[in-house]
Amino acid sequence: MNKSGTLLLTLYLPALLAGALAPLSLSPLDIWPLALLSLAILHYLLQKTTNRQAAITGWWYGAGFFGVGASWVFVSINVYGNASVFFASLLTLLFVASLAWCFVLQCWVYRKWASNVFPVVGFAALWVAGEWFRSWFLTGFPWLYLGYAHVTTAISGVAPVFGVFGLSLLLAFSGAALAQLWLLYRSKQSLLILLKTPLPLALLVIWVSALLSTPVAWVEPVAERTLTVGLVQANIDQGRKFGRDYIQDNLDSYEVLSTALWNNDMVLWPETAIPLLYQQAGQVLDYFTAMALRNDSTLVSGIFYQDGDKIYNSITAMGNGDGIAHKRKLVPFGEYVPLQAVMSNLFQIFNLPMSSLARGPVEQELLTVKSLQVASFICYEVVYPEFVRQQAITADFLLTISNDSWFGASWGPLQHLQMAAMRARENGRYMVRGTNNGISALINERGEIVASTNQFTAETLQGEIRLFSGRTPYSYLGNWPMLGFCLLILLATCYSRRQSNNS
Repeated sequence: MNKSGTLLLTLYLPALLAGALAPLSLSPLDIWPLALLSLAILHYLLQKTTNRQAAITGWWYGAGFFGVGASWVFVSINVYGNASVFFASLLTLLFVASLAWCFVLQCWVYRKWASNVFPVVGFAALWVAGEWFRSWFLTGFPWLYLGYAHVTTAISGVAPVFGVFGLSLLLAFSGAALAQLWLLYRSKQSLLILLKTPLPLALLVIWVSALLSTPVAWVEPVAERTLTVGLVQANIDQGRKFGRDYIQDNLDSYEVLSTALWNNDMVLWPETAIPLLYQQAGQVLDYFTAMALRNDSTLVSGIFYQDGDKIYNSITAMGNGDGIAHKRKLVPFGEYVPLQAVMSNLFQIFNLPMSSLARGPVEQELLTVKSLQVASFICYEVVYPEFVRQQAITADFLLTISNDSWFGASWGPLQHLQMAAMRARENGRYMVRGTNNGISALINERGEIVASTNQFTAETLQGEIRLFSGRTPYSYLGNWPMLGFCLLILLATCYSRRQSNNS
């Protein structure tokens, strides 16, 4: 077998399989040890590569990682983008292949600069740097962070202190440490060598600290302060959601389902439940505002809003509440087209619909529900840790609405729910989540789902949420401790390499 074939079998295909394992640690399978195995395999493989081979290994790992974890993109393009199976498959492959490049630079830098200096902590720091990079590059794809697997596990206490990146750092360090211990054992064929390295002690200290942090309560419930909420999940078919002939029928469905919910302090409808422009929905808004006021309740719903030539995906509160917020984090290709001058031709060739929603202003007021401050997030916005943290600082509780119909029966909606739960855990606030077709849920301040609906059903959910005072360490400091630590490690790596080259 030639060299290329050997590399494919011994390096690149194992990297592809290792990448495919990592998303299985997340929802809906939640087999979290597979993340450790995936990271350990990647670390092990990188020790055997040249710099160039490390970059290629990173791409193969990323292809497996996103090919499994973001496979729901095919459903969105094929079913709701009206693309044929062939073109949907092609676009999904291009999407996955492009995202896989995120791991190319990460693995190349690790092999060139860190593998011989700080092989374990350097690997962990670069892993977190890679996740952070994905949170903002080309507006960001902050999906599939490995820390999400531990939103409710025994080490979830790391989240309100260091956020999801803190959990990812713990996992990346642990996976790399296990691989390094295996390499040490193989090199000496003796267990004694493992007693001479600080790695076992470091693993013990880190995991015990994580376990001890979980029972700590950083926020306190406000005495006798609760809010009753009713969620409407109408399960409107995506094919008729925006059809002009179905708008009144859709609104009637929401009205009927809401009939038994008006006794709650808040009634929540999902994203674009009112499929009209705010400026053209006067009679509809007046009718439901009066309904809410008659019952001393607040109705919160998704709606479109027009300002000049700009159209926003928005959320508004009416009745015993006030405010309107416009979506700031738009879904690439779903709500706007990146590099539109280039991509528009591709969309025309494939006969795909193009969206051109406007990005909401950076500074916006929070919604109010019965004088309470509510940090609201529309669909994709809730997956951005820092964005949610900034809005949650002065909020009494968190709220997110979504239309996960775009994901179909894929893993997408379940991953989305898990990320929303992490935002509640990080910030120490209840999260109320309303969706069109599931899963709608009430999530407590510890990221635990206390009540939820089924998927693909028209139903309602009622419950009570508690209000909390105080803030978590993550709420105060955000991602800076983790990013600062990773930066220090990378600077130390560069300095050590420079010193070794000069000696």
